[in-house]
Amino acid sequence: MPGQRRKREQDPQQPYPYQQPVPDPYYDDGGGNQHQGYGYGAADPTEPPPEPPQPPLHWKELLPAVLLRPEPTFWRMRDYPMWGPALIVTFLYGSVAVFGLDKAREDILNTTVSNAVIYLLITGVAMVLGSLLLSTVTHNLARQFGGNGLWAPTTGLAMLIMALTDVPRLAVAIFVGGASPVVQILGWATWLFAGALFTLMVSRSHELPWPRALAASAIQLLSLLMLVKLGTL
Repeated sequence: MPGQRRKREQDPQQPYPYQQPVPDPYYDDGGGNQHQGYGYGAADPTEPPPEPPQPPLHWKELLPAVLLRPEPTFWRMRDYPMWGPALIVTFLYGSVAVFGLDKAREDILNTTVSNAVIYLLITGVAMVLGSLLLSTVTHNLARQFGGNGLWAPTTGLAMLIMALTDVPRLAVAIFVGGASPVVQILGWATWLFAGALFTLMVSRSHELPWPRALAASAIQLLSLLMLVKLGTL
């Protein structure tokens, strides 16, 4: 199980949770027969050795895997930070997302190139900071609900989910406008898909049942709907 690499929190009443009583290497079973037990460093031959942890996915594999193979991807990446892909993808998404808003697209097309570049840089940075904040809130809520996940992997995956799931709606909105019925349908469909991915990711990363995982990601989901989806819906 991929989650076995993570050290669980130690019980203060049991300062040495992993220390097991060591049997006598040679003991008499009462019939005069001595048996050799397992001491320190000896593995039980009846139990298979644990599988070695899998290495983190390369960004070329990670990005499509988040959408196409979410469950094994979330299990595998739950202990690995992914700041590079998360920050770059979110910045690019924020820079392009303004073209999905009819009014913002007109303003950019009617201004100078230098002003347009500055505007796109500002929106990209704003999207990075906003998604980073919302993803951190999701992680903290998951910890409050009893989760044991790590901040960097949870935040990185949440940022990728937030940006990647909106790509289909944004791609269509750039060409047909945000008020199109097709864009509205895609907006609601991708938002529901994002909710399913958020729930699955938090459930796997923090080992929580799905109701708690959904509750932990509720603030980020609602913010995604109001700040991004409703801007075109």
